[in-house]
Amino acid sequence: MNQLNSKSFYNVAPIALDNRLGALDLFDQAAPLVPIGAWSCDLATERLDWTDGVFDIFGLTSDDALDRETTIGLYCEESREILERKRSQAIENRDGFTLDARIVRPDGIERWIRITAATGGSNGRTEKLFGMKQDITDDHMRWELLRAQAECDPLTGVANRTRFQRFLDQPCNGPVLDDIGTLILFDIDDFKQINDRWGHAAGDACLVNLADHLRKAFVNAHLVSRIGGDEFAVLLPSSVSRTETKVELQSLIASLLRPIQWNGCLVTLKVSVGIAFASKDGRYNPQTLFTTADEALYCAKNRKIFPSD
Repeated sequence: MNQLNSKSFYNVAPIALDNRLGALDLFDQAAPLVPIGAWSCDLATERLDWTDGVFDIFGLTSDDALDRETTIGLYCEESREILERKRSQAIENRDGFTLDARIVRPDGIERWIRITAATGGSNGRTEKLFGMKQDITDDHMRWELLRAQAECDPLTGVANRTRFQRFLDQPCNGPVLDDIGTLILFDIDDFKQINDRWGHAAGDACLVNLADHLRKAFVNAHLVSRIGGDEFAVLLPSSVSRTETKVELQSLIASLLRPIQWNGCLVTLKVSVGIAFASKDGRYNPQTLFTTADEALYCAKNRKIFPSD
């Protein structure tokens, strides 16, 4: 009686009974063609049920005991945090979600998976999560390659403004900001005069030279980017101290002062620098950090000296 009167819900379209067997047979035939599988989780017991496809994706066998706590430990930290948040929201709102997550299997192989989740239950209460998991590692690698190409400055080989903009667009409490310690801006002084006197090919050579020096000087940088015609940005991790940063800068500036060989001539390159240090707790606005570094760069260009502050 209770079962008849209960109101069940599933946030996916129902399948007619007379078509269900055919649909299941079709799925069984097609499933081996792609690395995909079905899964479910009983919320009362946290019991997991996987098809063979999900076991294969995670590098496990159907003989392995399924334990949610152990399974969730295979997710990389950032993916795990996002998954847990989306899962909680789905349960609360009786809604579904999708997520691309990174896992490391027990054999050490890293994979990217796409999770599609739906909810089911009765009497307005979410009792079950279920859906599909698909291995999208190859697609993710192709996408990352395309994105890297789209975010690379073709002349210098460092990141372009689009890539740097991704940092500026981060929310103030975004996880990416936790490991940012310093933003340094570099600008070539009197760059137009170099182009006017020696030609644009010489100007290009100066840009390539500066980019090479930045890459070599800041091997641990999160990002080296050309953000304007003759302006570059470097993002350093929080593990690099302010003292270390200034020492590296002093050495870098000294090397940049050496003239560049161009068609048998020596081209002198002068660079101004602006520095901004992020707060240690990661609570700062990336746009404000950029503005601070840009103001320091402006002051340095006017003073024509290396900033000491």
